[in-house]
Amino acid sequence: MPTYRRCTICGNKAVYFRVYSGTGLCSLCLCSSIVEKVKRTISKYDLLKHGDVIGVAVSGGKDSLSLLRILNDICRHHASKILAITIDEGISGYCKESMGICKNFTEELGIPHYTSSFKEIYGFSLDEAIELRGVKKISACSICGILRRRAIDIVANKLKVDVIATAHNLDDLLQTFTINLLNSDITKIRWFDPTIKPKDEFVIRRIRPLMEVYEKEVAMYAFLKGIPFQTASCPYMNEGMRSEIRSILNTLEAEHPGIKYSALNSAIKISQKIVIDEKGLKLCKTCKFPSSSELCSVCKTLEMLKGDMYI
Repeated sequence: MPTYRRCTICGNKAVYFRVYSGTGLCSLCLCSSIVEKVKRTISKYDLLKHGDVIGVAVSGGKDSLSLLRILNDICRHHASKILAITIDEGISGYCKESMGICKNFTEELGIPHYTSSFKEIYGFSLDEAIELRGVKKISACSICGILRRRAIDIVANKLKVDVIATAHNLDDLLQTFTINLLNSDITKIRWFDPTIKPKDEFVIRRIRPLMEVYEKEVAMYAFLKGIPFQTASCPYMNEGMRSEIRSILNTLEAEHPGIKYSALNSAIKISQKIVIDEKGLKLCKTCKFPSSSELCSVCKTLEMLKGDMYI
């Protein structure tokens, strides 16, 4: 692999070699290029509107804290307000550190920070949910993903935000797309299209401004900006197939630089070609949240975990 001692753009000392473009970048130019890429993504897919109240889902990891800083820098004159939303899933030895990091970082940026927890909303922590599931074949990541998304929606609704920004990077999206493809989940693949806007007024828009940024470049941004993100990994992260898919995609990228970005573009094009029945969402008969069926995925999960106990 070629290395660059000098930044291709400005000539200063390079700290990062971008293999897929063949350029060396200094710390300033690398960070600037990531911010510019986020700006282009927002513009290309019309993700934000002037005056939007933006709720940023912040977990304490490198991606969400980097996104919060980037949006705070580029939207401060365009958004009426930026808020940070953190959900404590209740994972022993893991969540306490992340909650503290989020609190300190939002205070440093002067951004209002709102929190809630699985315990407050559902009556149990994720650790307790894992015990409740027994031997039933549903991964911790599936339970957490479904319940965390709803928890963010609940807080966002109370705050009356216009849009929820999540920190899914390019690697995250490719992994999710591959999982959905392997599981033949066509509906979820359709919603992969970033140009889709919800047709129902009771659904809050969700955007992914980091969707065209490689995970390792987000990590470099966080490191160079001195963002004190959580380094511990979730103890449940290896239950599903995501880790295996991550490894496969990383191997392909190492052999064929840029293939992840090409795959992302292909995934978006595929999602835009899928036609599904869009009769509009109905309200879940139990929790009254938007759902494509009589019982939403959250209530189905809660029913599986706790029988007749719902939100």
